[in-house]
Amino acid sequence: MTKTTVLISGASVAGPALAYFLHRDGYEVTVIERAPHLRDSGYAVDFRGQALGVLEEMGILAEVRAHDTKMRGTTLVDETGAEIGQLPAEAFAGELEVPKRELTRILHRITADNVAYVFDDSISALTQHESGVTVEFERGATRDFDLVIGADGVYSKVRRLTFGPHADALRHLGLSGAGFSTPNYLGLDRTGLLQQTPNAAIYLFGLDPAAPLTVSLSFATTSPALDRRDREEQEQAIRAAFAEHDWEAPRLLKAMSEADDFYFGSSCQVHLDRWSHGRVTLIGDAGYCAAPTSGMGTSQALIGAWTLARSLAEADGDHTTAFAAYEAELRPYVTENQVKGRQAAAMFGGHATPAGSEPHTT
Repeated sequence: MTKTTVLISGASVAGPALAYFLHRDGYEVTVIERAPHLRDSGYAVDFRGQALGVLEEMGILAEVRAHDTKMRGTTLVDETGAEIGQLPAEAFAGELEVPKRELTRILHRITADNVAYVFDDSISALTQHESGVTVEFERGATRDFDLVIGADGVYSKVRRLTFGPHADALRHLGLSGAGFSTPNYLGLDRTGLLQQTPNAAIYLFGLDPAAPLTVSLSFATTSPALDRRDREEQEQAIRAAFAEHDWEAPRLLKAMSEADDFYFGSSCQVHLDRWSHGRVTLIGDAGYCAAPTSGMGTSQALIGAWTLARSLAEADGDHTTAFAAYEAELRPYVTENQVKGRQAAAMFGGHATPAGSEPHTT
């Protein structure tokens, strides 16, 4: 009997997790990733609630726990650096927190022998027909698959090709910012420091005095347009936002320009009337990002992968029935998390704007 073929775009968390479950259920799975190799970047990710059960079902919960950051909490400071309060570890670390690179490595390792990974390539066109989806690639030869799954993040190529421009789906929450690392000159040991002003925030955390210090610089914006600009323009915007800040800001701005792991992104949510179209569907941030401020991105990715795979199994492979069941079951959970994301963004001085109200490049 011929196996059902599935192409998953994205090799971060949602994609490999789904690949694991689909292979287990008898599917022939290919994962395509535009990065040239497995991503070794990203900061700590956390797990809450049912996501821990998904890790347990995959047989990796104990291994993931071995990488627990064991964060002890975050100190709130004023503009001079004086302590004004404390946040418990759970505020940022959930029930379990690990470096993202460790989770990515584990998910890749448990799937690499049974799933075809294609790095350094991307989907360029999708054409659906009665029996499958014809997929064109930027580098590889055109192929046909029975199903295509977008697990490729907020700026999902699969979503854009299937559902339309990013601007139709993205809702900006009024915050953008950069992340990078620098030597841990503050000697933070499983602790964080947070300074907030009405329009900007500095968050620093260190897992070990001898390990790098992780820096997050967030500031109020009216759109996520900077996400698609070059690093020089992004840095200029950050410098302007923090020009009047004292405390550690001058030193951090200098370190930013020297960092080789600079990352820029905005707090956005993805809102779609439906998550599937024909033989194509979306999981994780590609379909229903709740924004980094929600603290639920990794949990949603894992639970979404598990729910979609189970829905396909229960529908005996009938993708139309499965996709509808997957969305019906998961959407209330996503809606709740998106409310949390908007509320948290507002605490940092952000403000939500309607989907499609700001310009984007595609």
